[in-house]
Amino acid sequence: MFKTIDDLEPEQRLLVRLDLNAPVEDGAVQDNRRFARHAETLQELLEDGHSVAALAHQGRPGRDTFVSLDQHADILADHLDRDVAFVADTFGEDALAAIDGLEGGDVLVLENARMCDEELPEEEPDVKADTEFVQTLAPEFDAYVNDAYSAAHRSHASLVGFPRVMDAYAGRVMETEYTANSAIQEREFDGPVTMALGGTKAEDLIPVIESVEDVDRFCLGGIVGELFLRAAGHDVGYDVDGTDFFDDQWDDQRETIERILSEYEDSLYLATDLAYEGENDERAETDVEGLEKETSYLDVGSDTAETYADLVRESEAVFVKGALGVFEDERFADGTVTVLEAIAETDCFSVVGGGDTSRAIEMYGLEEDDFGHVSIAGGAYVRALTGEPLVAVEALEDANE
Repeated sequence: MFKTIDDLEPEQRLLVRLDLNAPVEDGAVQDNRRFARHAETLQELLEDGHSVAALAHQGRPGRDTFVSLDQHADILADHLDRDVAFVADTFGEDALAAIDGLEGGDVLVLENARMCDEELPEEEPDVKADTEFVQTLAPEFDAYVNDAYSAAHRSHASLVGFPRVMDAYAGRVMETEYTANSAIQEREFDGPVTMALGGTKAEDLIPVIESVEDVDRFCLGGIVGELFLRAAGHDVGYDVDGTDFFDDQWDDQRETIERILSEYEDSLYLATDLAYEGENDERAETDVEGLEKETSYLDVGSDTAETYADLVRESEAVFVKGALGVFEDERFADGTVTVLEAIAETDCFSVVGGGDTSRAIEMYGLEEDDFGHVSIAGGAYVRALTGEPLVAVEALEDANE
C-alpha cells in the first residue's frame, strides 16, 4: 500500500500533482468538480503548515484545450479563498525562483506540465525519473504528493518519475478514489451487484463485462447498448443522419460483442424501448421490437429506465460508468437520471464514475452525499473496474516499499 498525507511531517515544502484538466470554451477554462476535490486536499495541507507547488496538465499539444494554467490558478484561488500564485514556467529559472520563495501556507501553480518535452511520452518510471524535468525539481522539495488519480493510468514524468527519487505520498483524492473504485475487485457483497454501462466508447466498456466477475446484472445504454441490440438482431446500432458513432466500433468489436452476448446473456439487460427527437422537437419513444432505424436514438425509453431502476433498488452495490442517454439535453436525461435517483434513494454501496456522468448529479439537483462515491476519473476508473494496474499507483506503492 502507499503512504498518505497522514504520514507527512508538518511544515514541509511539497510538490503536489493535481489533475485540473478541464473543458475550455472560447479560450475560457471551465470550473468543474476536480477543482473542488483537489482544493480540499490543498486546504488540509495548508492547515498543517505546508507550502505547495502544484503540477498539473491541461489538454494535449495541438488541441484547442492545450492552454496555460494561469486561469486554473485563479479558479483554485476561488475554491481555497486565498491567493494562489502562478509562474509561466515549470522547471526553469523562473519556476525555481518562485519555489524558493515559498513559505508555509503558500500555494504556487507551475505551468502546464505537458509543455515540457519530457512529460508526455509513455515510458518506464525509471526512464522518467532520469529526466531533467524530474532531476531539476525534486531537490527543491521535501516530499511529493500525487493527488491525480484520474491520470494514474498514465506513465508520464510528473506522475511516475518523482516517486522514484523522493519521498512520495497519496493525496486525499488519490486515496479515496483508489479505495472506492477498487471496491468492485476487492470487496465481497452479499446481495446482487448491478452495473450500468453507457456512453460513447464501447471499446472501453466491453472489457469491463468480461473482467468483472462479481457483477450480477449489466444494464446497457448509450452507444454500447445499441451495439449489443444490433448483435441481438435488432435494426439499430449503425450510423444514420451523418453520425459516426457506430459503424467503426461495430466493425472493430463485432465478434467480441456477439461472443459476450452469447456467454453473458443471462447477465445482460438491453433496452426494450428507445427515445428520439420526434415532431415539434419533443421526446418520442418507440419499442425496440420490430423497429427500423431511421433516426438517432438519444436515450433509453421510459420502460427501460424503470426496469433498470428496479434492478438498482434491489441491489447491494451499484456501479455506473457512462450515461444511458444524452443527459445534457433535458429531453433525453430520463434514463440516466432515473437510474441515479434510484441509487440515491437506495441504501446500497454505490460508485458513479466518469466526469460526464457525474455532472448529471449536479445538473438535475441530486445530492452528492446520497451516493457512496462520485468519481472524477474516466480512464483510471475503467481500469480499476477491470482490475488493470495503475502505473502511478504502483509508483506510490513502490516508493513506500
